[in-house]
Amino acid sequence: MVTNSNDPVLTRRRKIARGVKLAKRIGYLALGIAVVAFFIGSVTSFPQWLVSISIGGLIAACLILPLPIVLDYGIKAAEREDRDNPPSH
Repeated sequence: MVTNSNDPVLTRRRKIARGVKLAKRIGYLALGIAVVAFFIGSVTSFPQWLVSISIGGLIAACLILPLPIVLDYGIKAAEREDRDNPPSH
């Protein structure tokens, strides 16, 4: 009998969820840095280094965020499916 603690699918899902959570934090941090740099730049006449930080943060967020967001929806859907349709053994 497979229990929740040793189910390889649930173990792998938890491992992926931890990676997704970290990637989302990094991506949203990059986006936050870009926004803060933009607002500081708007007050200080956009020095080149702030423009570079803002653009770099936006590029990083655009590269990092899409995959973890999609994987997070998939993990949540799988958990919902497991909850709504428990295995019948």
